Amino acid sequence: MPLLHLAVLAVVQGITEFLPVSSSGHLILVPIFTGWPDQGLLMDVAVHVGTLGAVLVYLSRDVLDMLGGFFDMLRGRRAHKIALVGYIILATVPVIVAGYLLNLYYPGGFRSIMVIGWTTLCFGLFLALADWMGMTLRRMDHIRVTDALVIGLFQVLALIPGTSRSGITMSAARLLGFERQDAARFSMLLSIPVILGAGTLKGFELYETDDVVLTYQVFLAAGMAFFMALIAISVMMAWLRRSTFAPFVFYRVGLGIFLLAIAYGYI
Repeated sequence: MPLLHLAVLAVVQGITEFLPVSSSGHLILVPIFTGWPDQGLLMDVAVHVGTLGAVLVYLSRDVLDMLGGFFDMLRGRRAHKIALVGYIILATVPVIVAGYLLNLYYPGGFRSIMVIGWTTLCFGLFLALADWMGMTLRRMDHIRVTDALVIGLFQVLALIPGTSRSGITMSAARLLGFERQDAARFSMLLSIPVILGAGTLKGFELYETDDVVLTYQVFLAAGMAFFMALIAISVMMAWLRRSTFAPFVFYRVGLGIFLLAIAYGYI
């Protein structure tokens, strides 16, 4: 794969993974608009793993607290931080079950430009509605079992390209009254088991190929995605400290209309 192709994939993934605009939808659009061959699921997962590294760095304090709580629990000590680990696991179960069933009965998924157009538009409007209706009353420390389950059920919708995993989970958190920054933090923490699971499976697949060139390309793409994601996360969190999700909504609505115009032959 040419270096330019790798760079485009890494930049697209790095910027869009944690912004509420759908990274998977954008990755699917890359071959459609460039004419390049589809990069394949392995490369998609590779750039996702790169963005996972950015989350682990940016939210290192939360991650270390959860790990510390987990080990404290194993040693029989009281561990209040372990509750967050449980909530993340609970919120992850629905998407694992749904993803397994989708891969079993419809392995090709939904990758058409029409589907991406509609999901980009509709769930962009849903983000606006959730942000407008959601009261800014709760912090991540206030999360309960029912909150984790509701957010996890909403995350299932992200299996449809264009929905945006981060967008739909942030929307759910806002509807439940969480502050914007805390909605984003929980959404990013929720990405860890999902990306880690997919990355582990594809890592074994890459190992079995014994393809040195492909391995180099995968690590290069993941590295570039890591740096772009770290920048994007920092900018998004700084923005949410003082403003709303409005810029992401406008972008999604505009992109959705553009994609639907292409899909229905108006462009």
